[in-house]
Amino acid sequence: QPLAGAAGEHHAGVLVAGDLAFNEGTGEDYATLLGLLQPLRERGLPVHLAMGNHDHRERFWQALGEAERKSSRLEQKHVLMVSAPLVNWFVLDSLDRTDKVSGTLGGEQLKWLADALDRAADKPALLMLHHYPDAGSIPTGLVDTEPLFKVLLPRRHVKALIFGHSHVWKADQREGLHLVNLPPVAYVFAASNPNGWVDARVAADGMTLELRCLDPRHAQHGQRVELKWRT
Repeated sequence: QPLAGAAGEHHAGVLVAGDLAFNEGTGEDYATLLGLLQPLRERGLPVHLAMGNHDHRERFWQALGEAERKSSRLEQKHVLMVSAPLVNWFVLDSLDRTDKVSGTLGGEQLKWLADALDRAADKPALLMLHHYPDAGSIPTGLVDTEPLFKVLLPRRHVKALIFGHSHVWKADQREGLHLVNLPPVAYVFAASNPNGWVDARVAADGMTLELRCLDPRHAQHGQRVELKWRT
């Protein structure tokens, strides 16, 4: 579930919201991933990757090398803060156990996030993780959804939470916080749903998202969603 941030006519980077592997995060999966990402990196595009429920963190770190592991701010989670000219991006790690449907952030990661957001309150903050917010009695998304919202909602400089996992393209809000559900790159749960990637163009007061379907004949190909930042 990739999101490409654009600046003018040139993309500034690529973020992928997890499920980088097919099923159980094998070494072969990550070798394939690195091959697919290589053309982007050869063009000088930074690529930032989140962990999904079909990923295996240790194998992922092993495939990408020690430098990638050291880029994480937490010992047991793969988290990143990426500073861009207009916003700060926070990439979170909701992987609980490989091939288990639900995910969790955990207390240590939530504390890190709260502290990091407070230190970077000078710019809008955009967050990405794999699992969707979930208020169900038997969660299939993020188990600690409400603890996450307790961190995000009072901090008005947090403008959007971006995620995948449901394989559905959708945009919603909670108390002005944008909730963006990215489409899958390939596998769809229903044949009518789009698959592809999303082009993101950030402005001072919001962000424009454009769906780029793998099949340009899909009815939603080129669909735009305008997000205005809450104040």
